[in-house]
Amino acid sequence: MAYKIYLSPPHMSGLEMKYIQQAFDSNWIAPVGPNIDAFEAELCQYTGSKYALAVSSGTAAIHLALLALGVGKDDIILCQSLTFVATANPIIYVGATPVFIDSEAVTWNMCPDALEDAILHYLQTGKKPKAVIVVHLYGMPAMLDKILYLCKTYEIALIEDAAEALGSEYKGRKLGAFGDIGILSFNGNKIITTSGGGAMLSDNEKYIEKARFLATQAREPARHYEHSEVGYNYRMSNVCAGIGRGQLEVIDERVAQRRANFWFYQTSLGQISGINFQEERPDVFSNRWLTAIIVNDKETSSRQIQAALSGHGIESRPVWKPMHCQPLYKTLPLFGGSVSERLFQYGICLPSGSNLSDQRKLVARIVSDCF
Repeated sequence: MAYKIYLSPPHMSGLEMKYIQQAFDSNWIAPVGPNIDAFEAELCQYTGSKYALAVSSGTAAIHLALLALGVGKDDIILCQSLTFVATANPIIYVGATPVFIDSEAVTWNMCPDALEDAILHYLQTGKKPKAVIVVHLYGMPAMLDKILYLCKTYEIALIEDAAEALGSEYKGRKLGAFGDIGILSFNGNKIITTSGGGAMLSDNEKYIEKARFLATQAREPARHYEHSEVGYNYRMSNVCAGIGRGQLEVIDERVAQRRANFWFYQTSLGQISGINFQEERPDVFSNRWLTAIIVNDKETSSRQIQAALSGHGIESRPVWKPMHCQPLYKTLPLFGGSVSERLFQYGICLPSGSNLSDQRKLVARIVSDCF
């Protein structure tokens, strides 16, 4: 339906047009050009990563990350269950097997204890996992210390899915730069957008160069078109990179606006005993891409609140349905309990766009009236 208030719409700054016009004036419309080089450099400067590769989507970035790490047929990939399906699908693209890890109740992200159980299980079977994919859900940093420790101890690569977490920090460092490879998304609903797009980050130049090669149809350095590997058409266009450059100039403002949304909702609804919020620990900083609440009340439910909001033309969404509950993946293993299932059952994401204003008051009133 056509909502009056959307969950997370794009928010243009006006600065984008300068870079788009440069692309048109110079005729750099193809997926090469100065905006791409500059956008990648600016992403490195912002995140602290040494290298960046701008691509067509966050999904493409995960696919390339798996390929750069040498993941292939029948490899075991330990993947956070509570996430969007695009985190898991590239594992299938490369012929590997996803094994899902449940969440812990504090950050809602991958449970380190369940991750350790999974690693030990597969080591005992002689099938060492090839990689771990951790997600920073709704911009909230995962418990990285122990996850990084486990990956280092058992020499397992870590892919950091920071698609929702650009601008978030863990102990003073930007997310996306902790794993062997990090990925970002610039989809239209993200905190900044390139219309569609994503990026792969790494301090390992070889991973980036391998991904860059595969993302440009695996074309060999010859005068003619020479190919010895299967490649992909995954590079971001110079025009879209220009949009990203304009968006990146206002990233701090966008993060502040999203955090202001959270503060407003927490102040307005935090006194209701049936509502709990995703917790931000003292050593982390969340971009609060989406404000998500848990509804645990005998008189109402998250689905009733969704219906009430929808009746007023307001978009909201359930928390992600865990991958191990999806028809596509329900036969695959899960390690951990049922935290992610409870979050899906009771969770709801409220409108969180960075261009929200007094609309938040209507959202809060409708939610409050449900109690």
